[in-house]
This record gives sequence, C-alpha cells and structure tokens, in this order.
Amino acid sequence: MHVSESEYKVRLFENNYTRKICKSCKTPFWTKDKERDNCADIPCSDYDFLDMNISDLKLSVREARNLFLNFFKKHGHEVIPPKPVLARWRDDLYLTIASIVDFQPHVTSGLVPPPANPLVVSQPCIRLEDVDNVGVTFGRHLTTFEMGGHHAFNYPDKFVYWKDETVEYAKEFFTQELKIPEELLNFKESWWEGGGNAGPSFEVTVGGLELATLVFMQYEIRDGQYVPLKLKIVDTGYGIERIAWFTQKTPTSFHAIYGNMVYTFFKKLGQPPVNEEMLKVAAKLAGRIDTDHPETIKLHRKEVAKAVGEKYEEVDLELTRAARVFQVLDHTKTIAMMLADGLVPSSSGEGYLGRLLIRRALRTIKMLGSDTRLSELVLEQINYWAEDFPQLLKNKEYILDVIENEEEKFRETVNRASSIASSLVRKQEITTEDLIQLYDSQGIPPEFVAEELKKKGKEVQIPFNFYALVAKKHQTSPIKGDKEKARLPKDAVEFASKLPPTRKLYYEDQYLRTFEGKVVGVYKNYLVADRTVFYPEGGGQLGDKGVIIIGEEKYNVVDTQKVGDVVVHVLDREPKVSPGDSIKGEIDWQRRYRLMRHHTATHVVLAAAKKLLGDHVWQAGAEKSPEKARLDITHYKMLTPEEVKKLEDLANFVVNDRRPVKPIEMNRTEAEMKFGVSIYEGGVPNKATIRLLEIKDWDVESCGGTHVSNTSEIGAIKVINVEKIQDGVIRLEYVAGDMVSDYARKVEEKVNKVSEILGVDQSQLELRLQRFVEEKRRTEELLSGYRRKYVEYLLQNSSKEVFNGVQMMVLKGVDDQEVTKEVMRRFTLEPSKVAVNFYSINGRYVVEVATSNDLKVDGILENLRKLGGKGGGKGTYCNVSFVKLNESEVIDAIKQGVKRST
Repeated sequence: MHVSESEYKVRLFENNYTRKICKSCKTPFWTKDKERDNCADIPCSDYDFLDMNISDLKLSVREARNLFLNFFKKHGHEVIPPKPVLARWRDDLYLTIASIVDFQPHVTSGLVPPPANPLVVSQPCIRLEDVDNVGVTFGRHLTTFEMGGHHAFNYPDKFVYWKDETVEYAKEFFTQELKIPEELLNFKESWWEGGGNAGPSFEVTVGGLELATLVFMQYEIRDGQYVPLKLKIVDTGYGIERIAWFTQKTPTSFHAIYGNMVYTFFKKLGQPPVNEEMLKVAAKLAGRIDTDHPETIKLHRKEVAKAVGEKYEEVDLELTRAARVFQVLDHTKTIAMMLADGLVPSSSGEGYLGRLLIRRALRTIKMLGSDTRLSELVLEQINYWAEDFPQLLKNKEYILDVIENEEEKFRETVNRASSIASSLVRKQEITTEDLIQLYDSQGIPPEFVAEELKKKGKEVQIPFNFYALVAKKHQTSPIKGDKEKARLPKDAVEFASKLPPTRKLYYEDQYLRTFEGKVVGVYKNYLVADRTVFYPEGGGQLGDKGVIIIGEEKYNVVDTQKVGDVVVHVLDREPKVSPGDSIKGEIDWQRRYRLMRHHTATHVVLAAAKKLLGDHVWQAGAEKSPEKARLDITHYKMLTPEEVKKLEDLANFVVNDRRPVKPIEMNRTEAEMKFGVSIYEGGVPNKATIRLLEIKDWDVESCGGTHVSNTSEIGAIKVINVEKIQDGVIRLEYVAGDMVSDYARKVEEKVNKVSEILGVDQSQLELRLQRFVEEKRRTEELLSGYRRKYVEYLLQNSSKEVFNGVQMMVLKGVDDQEVTKEVMRRFTLEPSKVAVNFYSINGRYVVEVATSNDLKVDGILENLRKLGGKGGGKGTYCNVSFVKLNESEVIDAIKQGVKRST
C-alpha cells in the first residue's frame, strides 16, 4: 500500500530531526544525527550497540520488564496482567503472537471496551515461523519473548493519544530510562499488518538493533481492502529481552536472557563452552545473515573466521554447536510456558505445535550426542522463571510428567524410523512435501529419515526452514468456535434471518413449560413466534421438542434451531397459520429436564476433571442428550480406574452439597479480567455481553444452555465410559438424574443374564466366575498341550510327496486354525516346501496353501481360481474356497502353479 509521507510527520521531528533515505535499503528514517546515512537496522548495519559505552545499566529481563511497565504507569497507563500464551479467546489463532492479540477482535473492533485506556502490558508471546533460525542468529530470533505493549484506544468521542505522544514516549523512555543519547535514536518508517488490522509504523533502531515498533492501527483488512477503523489504536511492541541485551552487551542475547543458565546448559548437554570473543564477533556480524538465503550463513561464518583468525571449518563447527545449545535453551523455555498455560501435546491444533517443539528439542539434544533428559532441562527453566511466571511452579508436576511421556513416545518413533524410511527408498525423488507428510503422520524428524536413507545410498535434501514450514501449516485454527451454525436448509435460514429477534422465555424462567405467543413468520414447516420456551440447539445441547397448538390443530415440534437471535420451531408438517395468529406451545418437559440435568452435570464434571487432573484440562467437545452426556477433555494419558472413581466422587460431592447454579450476564472484558479465559471452554461468543453460568465456589463458564438451579437437582452422576478418542483427547460419558437408575437397571439385567447362563445366584456370581476363569485357564493349558502333540503327529504322519524337487505335505479335515497355522509354519521353514490343507465349513470346501520363502503362491492362486475357486493371498500363503471340489484336480493345479521366487 502506498503511504503518504505526511503519515510519518510527528511533533518530535520538528525538533532538529531530519528525514533521510537509507543508502542500503532505501527506506526513509528520521534521525538527529546529521552524518548518519543508514537506518541503523540490520542488514544495513552490524550490531554496533555491542561496542557502545553509553551507560552503566545492566538490566536483567525482569528489570527491563519492570522499568518498562513502571515508566508507562508513571505516565498514566494502567498495568494489566498478561494473558496466557495459548490464545483461547481467539477463534482463529492458537498462540499469542503479540500483545495486541490480547484485544483482538472484540476490543479492536469496538465491540467491547478495553480493560483500561490507556494501558500497558508485558505479554509473553510465542512465534514459531522463525523456529529454524533460533540460535543461528545469536538471539535475533526466539520462539518465546516478551512484548512490552502500551496501548491507547481512540474512539470517535474519546481521544486518548496518537502518533505525537507515542513517539515522544519512546524518545523519553530510551533517552531518560536507558540513557541512550537522542542522536543514536532512529525512527524507521514502516507498515504493519496483523490479525486483520493494519497501519503505518515506526521501527525504533539503535546500533543495528530494533528495540521497539510503534504501530498506528487505523485500518481493517476486509476482502483485500483497507477499510478505516472506527477506533484509532496505538499498538506498540517493545522488545523486553532486546532491552536487556542492549544494556548488558553480552556475547549473545541468550546470555542476557538466561544468565548463568547458558553455562549450565552447555555443561548438562556435555558441551565445552564456546569462545565468548568468537560469539561476540559472530553476534555483531549476525545481521548479515539473511535467513531466506541459507548460503549467507556460510558467508557469515567465513567473515567471523577471518575476524578472529581461525580456520573456517573450526568456526563453523563451534558456531553450529553453540547454535544447537541455544536452540535447546530457547525451546525448553517455550515448552515450559506452553505446558504451564495448559497445552496438551497431540497430533492436532495447538497440541501439534507443542509436540513439534518438544520433538525438535529432543532431536537437537540427540544431534549434540547427549543423553540428557529433556525433563531435566525443562526443570531448570521452571526454577529460573518461577518468580516471573508463577504458573510454571504451580503446574511443575504436570509439565515434567508430560515431558517424560513425550520423551518415551519420541524414543518409540525413532525406533520406527529405519523401517518407515525404507518405504521411501524406491521413490525417485523425495520432496519436502514427502518429509512434511512423514513428520505429520509419523512424527519422524527429517534428519533421521535422511540419516537412515544415507545408509542405503540415497541422499535427501532437507530445507533449512523445514520446521517453520510445518509450524506455518498448523499455526492457525480452522475457526475453533464455528460450532453454532444452524442445521437448517439454506432457504429456511434466509427466511429466518429477515425476522426480528425472538423473546427467549427459557432464559427468563428455565422451568417454564408452556407459552402463548404470536406468529411472526412461517415458511413451509418452519415457524417463528415473537416469544418461546423452546430452547434451540446450541452449546452441545439438543433443541427442544414438544407441541404447538394453533386453534384446534396440534403440531409436533420435532426440533428447535436458531438463526442469529431468531428461534425456529421445526414442525412435523406445514401449519395452517398466518403472521399475527395466536399460538400455544408446550415443551416435552421430561426430555428437557434430562437435558438440563446433563448440561449442568457437564459443568460439574469438567470442573472436577480440572481439579483432579490439572489446569491443562480443556473442553475439546461436548454433547448432551436426554439419555446421556459426553465430554471430551484434553489430557495426555488415559485415566486410571482410580482416577475415574475420584472424578465421580468429586462430582457427586458437589451434587450432594446443594450448590446454587445461576446465570450471570456480564461485559466480556469484565468477565475475562475477573474469571480468566477459561470461561471460553465451550466456545467464544461474539457478543459484548456474555452469559456465564456460575456453580457456587466450583465453576464459572460462558454458556447459553438451560440448567437446573441447584446441583442437588442433578440427583447423581455416574461415569459409564472412558476412552481415548485421539492423541491428547479423552472422552468421558456419564448419566445423571433418573438416567442413573436406568443405567443401573440395564447393568442389573446383564448381571442377571450372566447369573442365569452360569446357573448360580447373584450372591455366588463372583466366586463362580473365579472358578470358571481358573477352569478355563487349565483347559487352555491342556488344549495347548494336546495341540503341540497333534502338530507333531501331523508333521510325522501326513501324506507327503516330492515333485520337481519340491516336497508337498497334504492335510485333510484339520479345521483347528491354530494347529494348521503351526504345522504349515514348521513344515515350510526349510526351502522347497508346500503345505496344503483341505477342510469344509458352512457347506463350502476350503483349500489353504503355504509355501517356503523361496516359492510363491501367485501361480497356485491363479490355477485354483481357474478351477472355480474364490479367494486371495500373496507371498507365501493363499486361501481359496469351492462349492464343489475335486482333490486330485486341485493337487495338480497346485503342482503346476508352483513358482520360484526371484
């Protein structure tokens, strides 16, 4: 987009600043330095700040964060707490990639007010698109970092501040707080886009390092067009870690961020320290690395070798080793942050991204030749950052347990690498897409594939940015909250969308069973009234059924759906009615009440699972029917029977404790600040005011369903099934209320049936089953012994003949598959052997043929099919059935079909 020069003229620049064009990148920038001819950003400048002696400040990350927050607090900004690194308030994004994400889309669109205005936050962020560059650029790229953001939201009727003040704040912070001479500050003109918004921006650079970006968000990107926003938003991003690095001037940013932990990691990974002078030279010149062109890495290392007077090969080896240690250092913090905020590694969604980083860290540890446990390194991060991020310590047990679990899975994956990689040997060309598909489906790092294929004489090219490509493919969500679409035909949706909102009596009194109202619209068998007690399907709860009475006619309501705020009654037939006519309606109360019990029980069970298993538990899906309810939760391993029992006990304690259940309507910003983003377990409603359901001292969650008013009404909760439905997701099925007795009745009937089959009274059932199992075990041992003897007998006494150097054994009437399988296996262990078995089953005649490894059954199978047989097989075994059978013809066909393997 072409941006007018006037967008970048601010009050500060009137004070002896000059607009220049960078001689290298041709980008305009503003500076007080009359001599400067470049924008002081990489690659136009090296990291000259490492040699600047401008103050005695040596800020840690914590000190840099506090300095930033306190500066803006002094200037009237309210400090707000950061959000989790998992963007669970967003439908379209898995990870929090910037501080403005905290306010998108509901605050930035003007739907709700911000929690404060102006405000300041230091938001931990995670970005994986540069994951392959971590360590290689000595700190320019990180997967996790803190973005210091001060934000002002300017409404048409309320101006806070805009460009002039934002740039002046930056100047004051850097000159007064960091003691940077103003002549060293550069404001580089730029343009920013993200999260569907855009606007002009300044990049604040000093000595090659970009310290902050000042964005003036004023457009929404809609269908490729820039549409002016109602709000004008100041969106700034100060690099907290970069500020620490700038003041400390350590060899790399990792030294500034992690301090002595850098040396701890080198030691734990079995690596001697890298020469710090070499690192500092490498870091200073790192701006010359263009990560889009991997060949610049080699050029950079040649320049380092020349500068330090070492051989290129030695420098390359040392910097590669250092980069790998830095990668592990960076990744372990990111992994800890993700898990602490509730990520569960899995094969999809945010869990996929977490597993990708875990496996990349494990792969890097392996490439360093270390056997250090990843959990040991993650524990170092937990202890180091516990004061800054208390959730790390709170969830330490969960984090370490997950890491141990993932390490075990990774070992299993690596053990499979050889056989899986072998399947690619015959491919003429192995593409990047092949490697990504193999990583996606099997979790095998491309380096291991390349290593295995190299043993077989095949070279594989791995793209430098492989993990970034994989992360990019999985980093956005396919609209996580797209669950409320009406299940109505398109024409019915169009009809309903033109009608006014329906008065929802089921929210005014969830115990109402009947209503009287007026018809607003009717189309085919779809009827809309001005009010209704019928709850429309949503939030995992089925729509109500019942009857609607129009005059003397009674119509069955077979379903209830909604389109926006319009409730649509789906009738069993077209009604004779017109808009304005009076109607009466009555829901199927028994069905509704069961749904209410199951829905409230779902909230109870979810909160119980969180309390029992940990805060990482998140609702991955739910459904409530009159018969039962199901809840899918994120959890990294199957629940034990003891855990299921504890879950039931916790849930039923709340039921018996008679906790009040009440709906609350609240501004979403207030709700988030008060209860956190866990209110969005069931989805993210796109409304300024959201409806919460509170179970006293137990759970608060956004929900639009119908519920009982006290947990005692649930009656009881019984878990009836627990299963792992996919990696990282456990399904719980349970019943509540009178459906518990219904379930108990069915179990009782099964017990009675078993008692009847075994011919004992229920009181003797357990004892009889124990005896039965023991008798079965003894019988199986006895049968196994007889089978062994029978196998030996058949091997010794079955008919055998030799033809064309091949020995054939023929069995007849052996229909014990265990015996047949073992006889054939034993007989065909030696070369040039064929075993045949004839038997009959269900009126058909079956021929089984097995051969030794040097023979094939292809020709045999072809000949048997010519005789009218039906069946299949390959390699050394086939099975063919006949309606009529001539054994001598079959034997001849087998002899003629025997072929040697090639």
